[in-house]
Amino acid sequence: MTHSTAHKQHPIGTGFTAASTTDEVLAGIDLSGTNVVVTGGHNGLGLETTRALVGAGASVTVASRNPDRAAAKLAGLEGVETGRLDLLDPQSIDAFATRYVDSGRPLHVLLNNAGLMGGPLVRDARGYESQFATNHLGHFQLTLGLLPALRAAHGARVVNLTSGGHRLSGIRWDDPHFTTGYDAMGMLGYGQSKTANVLFAVELDRRLAAEGIRGYAVHPGVVVGTNLGPWRAEGDARGPWMSDEALRAMGLIDESGRPVIDPDREKKTLRQGASTSVFAATSPALAEIGGVYLKDNDVSPLDEDPQPIDFATDQHPPATVVPHAIDPGSARRLWELSERLLTAGPLR
Repeated sequence: MTHSTAHKQHPIGTGFTAASTTDEVLAGIDLSGTNVVVTGGHNGLGLETTRALVGAGASVTVASRNPDRAAAKLAGLEGVETGRLDLLDPQSIDAFATRYVDSGRPLHVLLNNAGLMGGPLVRDARGYESQFATNHLGHFQLTLGLLPALRAAHGARVVNLTSGGHRLSGIRWDDPHFTTGYDAMGMLGYGQSKTANVLFAVELDRRLAAEGIRGYAVHPGVVVGTNLGPWRAEGDARGPWMSDEALRAMGLIDESGRPVIDPDREKKTLRQGASTSVFAATSPALAEIGGVYLKDNDVSPLDEDPQPIDFATDQHPPATVVPHAIDPGSARRLWELSERLLTAGPLR
């Protein structure tokens, strides 16, 4: 890793904390005239992000596989429209990007928020592992498609939702689609996809900062009930993945089934969890900084000696960024791999 890359990865003293909310981060910020796209902006963290940005005056386009369902969840919010986007369908991604670019509107903020977490191995029509394909590759294709609109903003930000789960796996360069080695809970696939989210932000910033387009990766904390993972009630016939018992073992819900809120240990409300996304999208403190991993409304420190963790049992897993996720050589390599995957034929 180059010294310059690691050197950027340290807190800058923003004045915000793990407990800060979206409204606190946006206090005094006027987003009138700002155009934003939020993938999955109608559920969980995405919905709170949309609500907060619209409240500050932004015009938000929410990208969803089901725009009508998204519109119903967004009812009552002014300044929001919806558009169809399926991150596992390359034609859908191209169609969304083309519609937006053809509208002539500049795009000031792209929030790559939607995602999958864990579960059994699922492949898309190309044979690609679905978490990598959705969380990273779909958003990579979308970002490239929206580049004309991002350039037209003359100052834009691309924000990728990542996770402390990036610590679970680097990029499996020889087998990113898990022809072998997929674990029962799917967390290695999740970890690889979250590392990809960070590396994408690092390389995007390197390539496009001179054009005024900056990249960020955001760890939101842990928010129960965000629709990210396939949460299941006890006794669900589909198996134990994220049952109430598992959530209690992880310290995420109490004996009554209520979410445990402890922001200093990553356990947050929706408004606390979405705050770092909003911070990345809007904060003047980041005007001269990009290509970094953010948590708790600040730049994360770098954990240079990460220890093994078990996200299924550890009640307080660390979420600071680790070296493999910000390595500039890996970031360039992933960009090149992603470009090849977008044009490659189906896996055989």
